[in-house]
Parts: sequence; structure tokens; C-alpha cells
Amino acid sequence: HRRQTALGIIPAHVPAGRVAKTGETFGTFPFFFITLQTGSIEMNAARKYSIAWKGLSEGEHTFDFEAGDDLFRLFENTEIKGGHCDVKVNLLRAARQLRLEISIRGSVVVECDRCLGDCSVPIDYEGELLVKFSDEVREYDGDTLWLSPSEDFVDLTQYIYESIVLSLPYQRVHPDGECDPDMLGRFRIVSEQEFETIENETQQREREASGSGQWTEQLSAIKQQMEQEEKDKKH
Repeated sequence: HRRQTALGIIPAHVPAGRVAKTGETFGTFPFFFITLQTGSIEMNAARKYSIAWKGLSEGEHTFDFEAGDDLFRLFENTEIKGGHCDVKVNLLRAARQLRLEISIRGSVVVECDRCLGDCSVPIDYEGELLVKFSDEVREYDGDTLWLSPSEDFVDLTQYIYESIVLSLPYQRVHPDGECDPDMLGRFRIVSEQEFETIENETQQREREASGSGQWTEQLSAIKQQMEQEEKDKKH
């Protein structure tokens, strides 16, 4: 059982067994996540949630990640406004595949369904991901992720994000008494009796509109008939 780092690519001149923290300097070379696209913040953030699997021996390995705002900013139109989750990955490497047991614990900020204010909701997720390798392109089926043997990293960015989204509760509301009173004041809950009255009035207006439409059609038909009779008399 060994504990690994998931920081990304380490410069070749870093001493063996030495792992740097983000921003730490070896000589005059600043250590940051290295990407093929210089200055790409998105690539740096995505690489943060990747595991360099090729150097792992067969057996079990443990990785820890912190999923925060940088993860959620990678996804446009996300309903998650922020948050922090601890991600633990137990990876079992076999000869031809990787088995990942993934747990996610923490909380994220979403919109409250009741007052529309920011609301913190808990995240508690347990899942398993199987990684297999093939030269053929195959789609992820929800259980197995297929990678080319030439790929050096298992990118968990999408998996972690989607797992957090799927863990969101169906109803996202503040605990009782914690909603924004100003926002609640702008909404009024309609009683069952009031709702029934509104529904009856709406149906009555629809019937009246429908009746008015019928009279309009009848008058139009009479007018057309009279015009046709006048034409027939002239001929």
C-alpha cells in the first residue's frame, strides 16, 4: 500500500521521491502544473484532477484531491456556485485495468428553491470506476472508462463533477428559519381555496372566450352566405 501524489507532471530535475507544492521553486525554476497549452488556466485546473498511472506498480494506491471553485468554473451553465469537497480515490492497478473506488464528501453552494438565495447543501458520494485500455475508440458507458495505452493520465475531472451534481438533493432549501426574509416577502403562498377560485375564474374566462369565438364564426358564415346570394342574383 503506497500513497501517491496527484499533482501532475514533475520536472525531470526534481530529486527522486521529492514532491513540490504548487509555487515551490527548485533553483530558479518555479514548479507549477505543466500543460501543453502555456497559460491555460483551464488545463491546469483539469490536470489537478488527473492521476499519472503509468508509473504505478500493481497493487493499491491512494490519492486525495480537493474539489473547489476551480473545478466548477470549468463547466459553463453549472448550477453550482461554489463549494469544497474532499475526494479520496483508492486505485487498484492490475495487469490490464485500473479499478478506482471514489468517495466525495463536502458541501456546495446552489440556489435555494424557496428564497432563491445561496444555499449550502451536503455532498456524500460513493462510486466505482473501471478503467480499461484499448486502441479502439470506445465511449464511456457510466461504469467503464476506455483509454488509449499511450495516454499517461486518468482524467477524473468530468467524473468528479458529474458525481457531485448527481449527489445534489432533489429539494435544495435552507433549513427552517434560515431563508432570506426579504426574498420570502416577495412571494406569497396561495391557499388551496384561493387556488381553486383562480382556477374556476380562468376556466370561466376560457369558456366565455370560446363562446365569443363561436358567435364570431357564425356571423362570418352568415355574412359570406349573404354576399354569395347577392352575387347569384346579379348573374
